[in-house]
Order: sequence, then C-alpha cells, then structure tokens
Amino acid sequence: MTNESFAGYAYMVKALGQKIRERREELDLSLREFAKKLDCSAPFISDVEHGRRFPSESMLEQMAHFLKLDLAELKQHDQRAPLDEIKRMTEQDPGYAFAFRTLLERKLTPEELLQLVSKSKPLPKGGQKK
Repeated sequence: MTNESFAGYAYMVKALGQKIRERREELDLSLREFAKKLDCSAPFISDVEHGRRFPSESMLEQMAHFLKLDLAELKQHDQRAPLDEIKRMTEQDPGYAFAFRTLLERKLTPEELLQLVSKSKPLPKGGQKK
C-alpha cells in the first residue's frame, strides 16, 4: 500500500465505535444484551459506540469474540494515537520528544507527514541508523 493510498484509507475507515455498533446490530444484539455478555454497563457500551470512551485491551478482545470478529480487524478501526508507545519513545530518547514537538508546531496534515516519511531513506534492517 502506498502512502497516498494509506492516507485515503485512513479517512475511509469507520471509527471503532461505529464498527462495534454496526456489527452488534447485524447480530441483532441489543445494547443491554451486549453489555450483559461483556459484564459491563449499557452506558459504557453506548459511550464506546459514540466515541466518548474506549475499551481496554481485554474488553476489546471480549468484544471481538462476542461480535465474531477478528481482533486485528477490530483494531484497524481504533483511530487513537498510540500514546503509551509515544510516551515510552520520548522517555527513552529525547530526540523523539523534540521531533514530535516540531511536528506539532508545524501543524502538518497527515498527507504532508506521510509524504515526508515516504521521501526519507529507509532505515537498515533492525531500525537503527548506523
């Protein structure tokens, strides 16, 4: 997949909550029934479906199971930034913190960012520059 087609794909993908709701309705599961299966509240499921809250990893696994979806397929709809991973990277290497701050200051669009990445030289195997 090229960077351009990925950018287009990212905008066409349904949000996680939309996907969960559509699949729940396809299976003719009410919000309350689904919540009961997951041992959680109906308002929590409603919040997830409306994008106000996000399920934990274990809850997402259970949802995938009851919705008869592959977990990886469901995760494709999760549009949240990988904050824990970004935090870990910036703590381990201050260069990442500077790079992310610079990125935010320049207010690049996703397309511009993908163009920059595609123009860069690929890293050698193992991911580290020599």
